[in-house]
Amino acid sequence: MKKVGIVMGSASDLPVVEKAFSVLDEYGVPFEVHVYSAHRTPEEAICFAKNAEENGFGVLISAAGKAAHLGGVLAANTVLPVIGLPVKSSELDGMDALLSTVQMPPGVPVATVAINGAQNAALLAVQILSLSEQELKEKLHAAKVRNREKVLAADKEVSAKYNK
Repeated sequence: MKKVGIVMGSASDLPVVEKAFSVLDEYGVPFEVHVYSAHRTPEEAICFAKNAEENGFGVLISAAGKAAHLGGVLAANTVLPVIGLPVKSSELDGMDALLSTVQMPPGVPVATVAINGAQNAALLAVQILSLSEQELKEKLHAAKVRNREKVLAADKEVSAKYNK
């Protein structure tokens, strides 16, 4: 199975990014985590992206705050899907990171999840990998069923209590 590469622009992003780890573990998806900055270590970020495919990665997650250019740097240097995870880390409540991540020029796509949306970033990575991994697809289908059952149980409980 292909790995997910998780690249953070700063170690201070780790508390947000850690939420992705449990999702990937739940689905049995291997991953590696690195700290490479688009601004402070651009050569390392570029080298990682350029070699990601041959190093066994299938998807990259880029977590960055403020002027979040990391996703674009990775996407510019690989054909692998890149998922941008904007991190709330400034006075602008993460809107700066969101806009920096989502506003990519034509030809350099970065799929972008919500601010601090690490769980969805990981889940999207699992969905992408499931295109070639039947076991992951089956786990995703089972999760959808469990989520549906949880919501229907909550509806039944709330309806019984308040709908008289």
